[in-house]
Amino acid sequence: MMNEFKHISVLLSESVDLLDVKPDGIYVDGTLGGGGHAELVCSKLSGDATFIGIDRDMTAINAASERLEKYKDITKIVHSNFSDIKEVLKDLGISGIDGAILDLGVSSPQLDTAERGFSYNMDARLDMRMNQEDRMSAYEVVNEYTEGELSKIIFDYGEERFARQIARAICEKRKEKNIKTTLELCEIIKGAYPAKKRFQDKHPAKRTFQAIRIEVNNELGILRQAVCDFVDALNPGGVLSVITFHSLEDRIVKQAFSDLASGCECPKDFPICVCGKKPKIKLINKKPIVSGDEELRNNMRAHSAKLRAVKKI
Repeated sequence: MMNEFKHISVLLSESVDLLDVKPDGIYVDGTLGGGGHAELVCSKLSGDATFIGIDRDMTAINAASERLEKYKDITKIVHSNFSDIKEVLKDLGISGIDGAILDLGVSSPQLDTAERGFSYNMDARLDMRMNQEDRMSAYEVVNEYTEGELSKIIFDYGEERFARQIARAICEKRKEKNIKTTLELCEIIKGAYPAKKRFQDKHPAKRTFQAIRIEVNNELGILRQAVCDFVDALNPGGVLSVITFHSLEDRIVKQAFSDLASGCECPKDFPICVCGKKPKIKLINKKPIVSGDEELRNNMRAHSAKLRAVKKI
């Protein structure tokens, strides 16, 4: 039921406004979630349009399907990963789209549902899978990765400066018994933190949990190619809006957009271009759009959100 998946869409009007929705166009939400962005897009479409919603979380699929019931004649809801956009469009017989939104990261219901194992504030089995059909969960990462592997992902994906100490503590603890729950892991992380740093502005487990979640769901591994595939799928004049929630995501999106917006890559001393590279897109906003004061007051998860958008040439 939809009331089981309550999620406040971040930068809702800003991301949809950038799409400049055509009433008879074809639009995609690659991270459907509870359907907030999707509902606003669909409200601007006519009966001749097509809207495609993609999500790997069946709870989100079910909630969004209910929310979008009144638009069922123009919507196609697909249980898949946004990184599979080319295959999704091929299966639907669609050769090009007029716009798309990607709202990256974990949704509020995933964080707030204890048994999903995303939260360091609620006790549950270590899980963190966005797609419950995936084999690998946080349990496998925590209990099977080597100390070096754990240290690397906690440092790279969590930007955690105490990554080595945390990885060492995890490996020492699991010699006694496997680590099964979120609060067990939290206590290990707290114990690995220097006492003076333990209760500063951020929960000591925040960065490690982020890192493990990213690893479990391969969030960064698929992102750059997915951005390129979405751009390839756009019709001329089509727009891609991407909302990121941490610096690693934003850096990947920013660099991908920069590369796709650049032309000739020949050395500067070449008299003429021989590489033949042409820009595929133009940047709509060079600096990311962030939430205003009102949204920041009403939604804590908006504080780290950044919106970037591009238009297909």
